[in-house]
Amino acid sequence: MSFYYELALLKSPLDNLTYCSDEKIEIGTLVEVSLQRRKVLSKAVVVKEVEKPTFKCTTIQVITNLYYSIDMIKIATFTSMYYVSSIGEALSLFIPFDKSIIKNKDEYKVESNILLSKEQEEAYNFCMQHKQALLFANTGAGKTEIYIKTIEKYLNDDKQAILLMPEISLTPQMQNRLEKVFKEKVAIWHSKITKKRKEEIIKKVLSGEIKLLAGARSALFLPLDNLGLIIVDEEHDESYKSDSKPRYNTKDLALYISKTLDIQAILGSATPSLNTYHKIPFYRLSKTYFDTKKSINYDDSTSNLSPKIVNRIKTIIEQKHQVIIFLPTRANYKYQVCTTCGSSVECPFCSVSMSLHKNSLALKCHYCGYTQQIPKTCPSCKTGVIHNLRVGTAQIEEELNFIFPDKTIKRFDRDEVKTDTQLRKVLEEFNNNKIDILVGTQMLSKGHDYHNVKLAVVLGIDSILKMNSYKARERALSLLIQISGRSGRKGEGEVIIQTQNRDFFDFYLENKDYKEFLDEELTFREDLYPPYYKLAKIIFAHTNGLKVKDEFDRYTNILKSNEKIEVVGANQSPIFKLSNKYRYEILLRSKNIKALIEVLHSIKSPMASIDMDTIY
Repeated sequence: MSFYYELALLKSPLDNLTYCSDEKIEIGTLVEVSLQRRKVLSKAVVVKEVEKPTFKCTTIQVITNLYYSIDMIKIATFTSMYYVSSIGEALSLFIPFDKSIIKNKDEYKVESNILLSKEQEEAYNFCMQHKQALLFANTGAGKTEIYIKTIEKYLNDDKQAILLMPEISLTPQMQNRLEKVFKEKVAIWHSKITKKRKEEIIKKVLSGEIKLLAGARSALFLPLDNLGLIIVDEEHDESYKSDSKPRYNTKDLALYISKTLDIQAILGSATPSLNTYHKIPFYRLSKTYFDTKKSINYDDSTSNLSPKIVNRIKTIIEQKHQVIIFLPTRANYKYQVCTTCGSSVECPFCSVSMSLHKNSLALKCHYCGYTQQIPKTCPSCKTGVIHNLRVGTAQIEEELNFIFPDKTIKRFDRDEVKTDTQLRKVLEEFNNNKIDILVGTQMLSKGHDYHNVKLAVVLGIDSILKMNSYKARERALSLLIQISGRSGRKGEGEVIIQTQNRDFFDFYLENKDYKEFLDEELTFREDLYPPYYKLAKIIFAHTNGLKVKDEFDRYTNILKSNEKIEVVGANQSPIFKLSNKYRYEILLRSKNIKALIEVLHSIKSPMASIDMDTIY
């Protein structure tokens, strides 16, 4: 007797395929099958038993002892539908498990001994009363204590918990706090941990030895069969959005899992995203744990380190305090420009200027990774001399070393800090006062406690405020508040903001708080943008420019004729050429989610990639 099954091919864009087996196979089992013209067997998941089809079926070659739960399949099915991918691509996010590992029942009890303040207690109770809650807590208001109290409750009820953080840069400090309370019951999970350690964690999760998983977005896809709580810390952070297919948003998927599987979800941030603020009941926790006084000053100069900024840095360092200097990205304006013709040195594969990496004496494309030597003369006019336009973290570090030769200055960005070990080392040195000035990018804003920082200098914030995006104001103000929160955590602190847009920042930082900004921004976005509308972006890319333009034009005309959706824009992508591919994009908008998803699923072009809920 033969059995027939629908299989989802892992990491494949193909639709489900039907195979047969002489054995009865449980739904969710990981199997291996042969595909036409492929020598190596492909991994697939049994998702449905079906009737014998009219065509001849290939037999399943290998039946493994690994398994995807029914809940995993349910979440993957939703992910594939909403974020427009195959079920196999969505299931590839999850880690299968060996059902033979038996879960131990243990009488685990933990006592955190954390005493919550009156406001924290109210916030904790609010979270417990709502299946989904937003903890809108000012920097330093003590949301971590509320997280720990909530986790403690669920673990003592023999449930499992997940604490998600935007990326690896948050884990060292949080890890120390969690391990102090939950000891061997907690595991840290992110891309930098070894394969061997990952296997060990999964085994301990299945056996019940590990009950709390803290880490990056992939922690959401581990085999937890008794999950009671998901916490999404720094929920506003855009690194929760995947930039590869399926382009899911971890936060939104956590809310879907919470609703579908009846699991508590707590989202936390000092600067929550407008979507979350609009949709999720929140508790405002504004009283900070330590009394802090913060002065905000502005600098409208266009030079990198103006005399005003240098003088304040000098004063703070002489008082034996520390300084952090922030730039929006490591390569902020860090381009090579010809003094004669004004041309920049462009990447041969992408339509972007390459960034100077002075330490390695090279120009590098931050999009495709192409690297070349710094040219002696301009490649465009052949006569002009190439020089730096503006600045990046490396140049700021160099300027500071020249101004303060006897001080210790370190960079804190992705070029300098590539591993978990390097991250821990820099943070430890900084908190032990072995570094006077820390120069960095958005990694600086990621929730670290800098105990002795009395001055935060913010450069280049106008480049975010002037971005061509409906989220530009939200991004700029949120980032500024996050950076400001790193100065004067205990006592007095100062922030210097280099900007030509003082009125905007001053209005919200001095006169109003972030909640009032969100309320006003909601009015601005009505009838235009999320959370009132859904946005999706379709990018068409191909090495043949004419071919991709024809495909783009064809779909633009099809989509413009659909009355249920609106084509907001159809143009060349801002970076027209990337990795040797020419790119065009269409931005869609609709209040009708079902109609928008149907349209996205109707796009069958191999040149197209789809980004639902795009954060352009």
